[in-house]
Amino acid sequence: MEKVVILGTGPSGLTAAIYLARANMKPIVIEGYQPGGQLTLTTEVENFPGFIDGIMGPELMENMRKQAERFGAEFRRGWVTNVDFSKKPYKLQVNGLGEIETEALILSTGASAKLLNIPGEVGNIGRGVSTCATCDGFFFRGKKVIIVGGGDSAMEEANFLTKFASEVIVVHRRNELRASKIMQDRARNNPKISWQLNKTPIEVLAGEKGVTGFKVLNNETNEEEIIQTDGIFVAIGHTPNTAFLNGQIDTDETGYINVVPGTTETNIPGVFACGDVQDKKYRQAITAAGTGCMAALDAEKYLEENSVHDWSKSL
Repeated sequence: MEKVVILGTGPSGLTAAIYLARANMKPIVIEGYQPGGQLTLTTEVENFPGFIDGIMGPELMENMRKQAERFGAEFRRGWVTNVDFSKKPYKLQVNGLGEIETEALILSTGASAKLLNIPGEVGNIGRGVSTCATCDGFFFRGKKVIIVGGGDSAMEEANFLTKFASEVIVVHRRNELRASKIMQDRARNNPKISWQLNKTPIEVLAGEKGVTGFKVLNNETNEEEIIQTDGIFVAIGHTPNTAFLNGQIDTDETGYINVVPGTTETNIPGVFACGDVQDKKYRQAITAAGTGCMAALDAEKYLEENSVHDWSKSL
């Protein structure tokens, strides 16, 4: 039986691992199919404190992992297929590792940005295609960019991008937007934002230096068109990675884990959630790391007060 297991190796999971390892809690960290989380798909990170000249996303995650390993965190590669919170110790079925029992569990499985699933999209992530305007907008100063989506998030990101880009084009496959009226009004009143509605994305076009254009289908004429652009921001939502929990943890209507306000506690004692899996508002590396610290401290306190095992004998 393990003392504490962490699921996920993004900024939140790795921060939790660092804190717990330094507290001599010997955390087991389960890496999923994308170790390092969404930051491994990011090129340069310039807004994480402490890096004056920025740092590459994969390098930041690798450094955090090595820091956790230095203090004694153990990493195992696998994919959780089932969990059982009906009684203690909690049981995890991990593909490739079998069953793991643990007294405490930290869920830091993140959220996956929804993609368009069109040719040229995935291959150009980090080369002009992005799913985070806050993260990457700075790199498009004075350039022409596209934002794909019709909801509140798309309108918010379109307005944000106008701080940097010379022009922001909103592409949406319908004539009408899903965004609230106030968010639509803000975007429509912004002189830097133009509109390409009733256009269905077909393909991301790119050259040696990155994205050059966006091929769309005009739903009115049924003709293909190419919109010249330097960058494409996909803002069609995120999906929290909580399906494997099979409804055993309380979530909101969109699947994000509900936590007790001011803590990382879930409805299951000894199970904590941090990072994007419980945050649908900020979704930044630094806020994820902050909640990872909180989860580690919450888990440490829980184990001190509730552990049924004398872990000192195994240290």
